Amino acid sequence: MRITLSALLLFAPAIAHAEGEIVVTGHGLDEAAGDAAYDIVTIGRDRLTTSASDRLEDVLRDVAGLQQFRRSDARSANPTSQGVTLRGLGGNASSRALVILDGVPQTDPFGGWISWPAFAPERLEQVRVTRGGGSGVAGPGALAGTIELTSAGPDRLAPYSLAAAYGSRDAVQADAALAAQLGQGFVTLSADYARGDGFIPIVSESRGSADRPAPYEQASVAARAVVPVSAQTELQANMLVFTDRRERGFAFSDNGSDGADASLRLVGRGDWGWSALGYVQLREFRSSFASINADRSAATQTSDQYNVPSTGLGARVEVRPPLGETVELRLGGDWRRADGVTREFFQYVAGKPTRGREAGGRTDTLGAFAEVSADLLDALTLTGGARIDHWWIADGFLRERQLSGAPITDTRFDDRQGWEPTARAGLAFNPATTVTLRTAAYLGWRLPTLNELYRPFRVGADATAANADLAPEHVSGVEAGIDWRPTANARLSATLFSNRLEDAIANVTIARGPGVFPGVGFVSAAGFYRQRQNLEAVKARGVELDAAFSIADFRLAASYAYTDSKVNAAGIALSLDGLRPAQTPEHMASATLGWQRSDDAGASLTLRYVSDQFEDDQNQLKLDDAFTVDARLTWPVANGLLIEARGENLANTRVEAARSQSGVIERATPRTLWIGLRYAGGS
Repeated sequence: MRITLSALLLFAPAIAHAEGEIVVTGHGLDEAAGDAAYDIVTIGRDRLTTSASDRLEDVLRDVAGLQQFRRSDARSANPTSQGVTLRGLGGNASSRALVILDGVPQTDPFGGWISWPAFAPERLEQVRVTRGGGSGVAGPGALAGTIELTSAGPDRLAPYSLAAAYGSRDAVQADAALAAQLGQGFVTLSADYARGDGFIPIVSESRGSADRPAPYEQASVAARAVVPVSAQTELQANMLVFTDRRERGFAFSDNGSDGADASLRLVGRGDWGWSALGYVQLREFRSSFASINADRSAATQTSDQYNVPSTGLGARVEVRPPLGETVELRLGGDWRRADGVTREFFQYVAGKPTRGREAGGRTDTLGAFAEVSADLLDALTLTGGARIDHWWIADGFLRERQLSGAPITDTRFDDRQGWEPTARAGLAFNPATTVTLRTAAYLGWRLPTLNELYRPFRVGADATAANADLAPEHVSGVEAGIDWRPTANARLSATLFSNRLEDAIANVTIARGPGVFPGVGFVSAAGFYRQRQNLEAVKARGVELDAAFSIADFRLAASYAYTDSKVNAAGIALSLDGLRPAQTPEHMASATLGWQRSDDAGASLTLRYVSDQFEDDQNQLKLDDAFTVDARLTWPVANGLLIEARGENLANTRVEAARSQSGVIERATPRTLWIGLRYAGGS
């Protein structure tokens, strides 16, 4: 790749001279006309680079209704709890929203969670969140919505920049970036680093001598090169490498993730718009687990997931034939593969593991899509699309053995395959120049992850069995909304929605210990036995309100979501019928008031609220609601040099992130203060 890019950069001026003016963007194809029919929120670069935490998972909370499985961010949460969803569809480790970076899906190939420390906000130009599922043109997996991350180019980045900040609990953040035009193309290079001693996750009244701060250390490097291969075609090459180390706040709770991604995308912008993408993702994960005694004076290791290698491969092609100015047709297909294996020790005696486990397999999806949009009479946009996918689940296995060598289990699971048709349609109508009425309906689906299919696990005294027979999840939904733009600098929108998620995968409580249970073995009297199951359905309906207003140097953005989400269940999960899905609040709200002057002096204040929610599927363990305040102030001190002060959770609100059966409460980030310098030069 390095040789190819060097050659293209060298010959780029010759290409321009031979074929005329070349404009290289680094983006994919233009946004589709039919997107006007859907509920879409865009977070611009001005917001991405001015949050109090400088973390992407925090900025995304500006979109009410968007949430991770737990309230903790990627400094203290276990990565396996960081799947993302919208519209109250619940979740677990796996994301029910499709996250894409420059066209490449970002879910972990083995577990389906998101490695948030890999995405530094300062590298991005924008984030585009489409609420609602069925985005067939982006591939399967968009049950709750699609989150599209777009990298920034030299037009938005300074030629070189440096930043460093020091924060509470001996925390450090630093980043550096270079952006250069080379010939008719460009190159960007950026690095990001963060570490901290961490806070004690367990609240003071629940702590014991085993509880301690949860440190973290995270770093990433990203490189991009975009070069013309003709006057209307560009080649985009992306590389991303990251590492992530965390602890959960007690002995034997450390975890780590490493990743290396690479992609190549060709984009043609002639009469026939087209793009072709190929990518590879290499991941490695490890995590240790422990149980803590009743008075929290000692932690005992229960398992060590010491090596989880996985690989993601994929390709996508899209073509837009020229059909005139009022009709747009999108045709294409995509393929994805995920394979991986977990290797772990479990069943500890006297502090030593006595058994080992390996489990894993492979999944593939191959699909084709078509979508057409038409602008009629300058006031009406119609859009409709469909896709068909074939999926395979293959080579699944579970092997367990005594470390002395004697086998315990050697199971090969049956290969499976099937077809999944999906579709979406919508319309947008402009009865006046300032008003858009829109409505849409959609179908979507998600294949179970390798983690859900094959890996049993323990958290404390609780044990959860895998289920190799899990069926794909399916969503159907409708929505209707209005967008009002009374002035060029103001926008108000409201959306009503109703979704039904069938075959929702959940960790279903089956029994309480003590006892020996299939797939996990012995569970003590302090623990619960659960198994991953397909629930009959999760029904979610609600309303989303968004507002944005700017005048002079001031900008206000606000978002609110109300969701009534209920489980439909039968059979072994009948006790869940009518309950709210775990970790699903009814109300979420966010508002940010910002001030930004032309010399980069600026300030912002962010208010957020999340209502109470339940820790468990049985709705027995309630997490209290929380209201938080964040702030940021920047001030120029020299040409290109800024001093910044930031504060997260200024009121030190207790944001409850987890609660055990015995009443032990874990919290998310407490008050965190930062002071730092930021320099941008070469402009």
